[in-house]
Amino acid sequence: MGFVQEARENHVKKKVEEALRSKMKQKALKECDHYTSKYAQCASGRTFSVVWQCRKEAKELNNCLHQYTNDAVLEEMKKDYMLHDGKGSARV
Repeated sequence: MGFVQEARENHVKKKVEEALRSKMKQKALKECDHYTSKYAQCASGRTFSVVWQCRKEAKELNNCLHQYTNDAVLEEMKKDYMLHDGKGSARV
């Protein structure tokens, strides 16, 4: 495999991974919408006190988001992409 072809394939792989990460984040935000709303309500009208006043809500939101945005989830999405979309597909 030539240098140019290898560089192109690496570029495509990075673009696919970026798209999968974006999709992963979108799903996490959708799934954790309840916690996002709770945190936003707590933070509304606050400045510095958000840090200690909304600690519980922030922790709940972070725990929820982590369920949907971790390396294991990303690897599963990559496997699914390779199985269903094939090597040359641009659809993510």
